[in-house]
Amino acid sequence: MKRWYLVYCKRGEQARAKAHLENQGVECFYPEIEVEKMLRGKKQVVKEPLFPSYVFIRFDYEIGPSFTTIRSTRGITDFIRCGAMPQEVQGDLIMELKQLEQLELDEGVKLLKLPKQGEAIQVLEGQFAGITAIYQEPDGDKRSFLLIEMINRPVKVSIDNQHLDLETDDNQD
Repeated sequence: MKRWYLVYCKRGEQARAKAHLENQGVECFYPEIEVEKMLRGKKQVVKEPLFPSYVFIRFDYEIGPSFTTIRSTRGITDFIRCGAMPQEVQGDLIMELKQLEQLELDEGVKLLKLPKQGEAIQVLEGQFAGITAIYQEPDGDKRSFLLIEMINRPVKVSIDNQHLDLETDDNQD
């Protein structure tokens, strides 16, 4: 009987591990989400694994392939274990993750949308909480430069994006 297991992959090698496992007849699943990021100075929407370095796999170890064969597959480090045996994952959890992934594809993915330069934005948390600021530009992946009025002068500050009132955007394809 086929059962679900969780394997740990080498960093950034989930796709390689998935390809090699599927060649062996093993069903693979790793949920991905779309994230807006700054790459080489441009905002881009990229897909990232929901659980970095982990892949859910489904196979029957009695029929094959064996645990050793799976563990020896390129890109795989080891099974997630409870004691000496690989830990079985409930199929219901996998079905829920697949349904959520399909729901996001059907309804459009909710993304954090960075404002355009010059737009007013509300600071929700931190030392500038409650202040309306003017968005300037991203400061790396997780922060943004804003202009805040202090003593009748605009001052450029860098604030964590989690402290900002960023709207979500439906990405309809």
